[in-house]
Amino acid sequence: MFPGTRSALAAPRITTMDGAIFAARTAAVQRAGTLRLLFARAAFAAMIACITAAASAGCREDVPQAHLIGQGPFCIFGFCLYDAQLWAAHPPQAFDEPFALLLTYRRTITAQRLVDAGMGEIERLAPSPLPAATLVGWRKEMARAFKDVAPGDELCGVFLPGRGARFYANGLLTTEVDDPSFALAFFRIWLDPDTRAARLRKNLLGLSQ
Repeated sequence: MFPGTRSALAAPRITTMDGAIFAARTAAVQRAGTLRLLFARAAFAAMIACITAAASAGCREDVPQAHLIGQGPFCIFGFCLYDAQLWAAHPPQAFDEPFALLLTYRRTITAQRLVDAGMGEIERLAPSPLPAATLVGWRKEMARAFKDVAPGDELCGVFLPGRGARFYANGLLTTEVDDPSFALAFFRIWLDPDTRAARLRKNLLGLSQ
């Protein structure tokens, strides 16, 4: 007998009913796989939401009765760098109440670039030229506060009236600056009427509605 002949003759016939059962089972397996994928995606999204909430909770907890005052993106010619949120008990008008400014980055930026940009705006907005020693000291404070950021990373600054500022990176405290003058100069970058981010300022203060 030739190889394979016996097995071919002995193979059972596949009826139409068998095909229908096979198709139904295949469809059921596919549906189960789809459901598992959907559940996995939902679980992943929930995990990301929990991580984000936990990361930003540290700075918000420094502000009594904080709630979201306003939010918006910071974009230059359609190129968006980060999304900002302002958390406070009341919209800060005179820098006399604590608030938290939370930035969630969309781009990769080095800490050095963040420090350079921040110091540049502090000098631009200063009512009079700042002493060289002050600039050197504030640059060091900002270098301690900031970390390299990638998409999804968060940096948060807390304004503490009469005390200074506290900084967090992804929910972890990086530094606390006991200098009210520095704190005022730093947060004016976003909240001063002459800020470069005029639209964002309106969004943060809830003035754009």
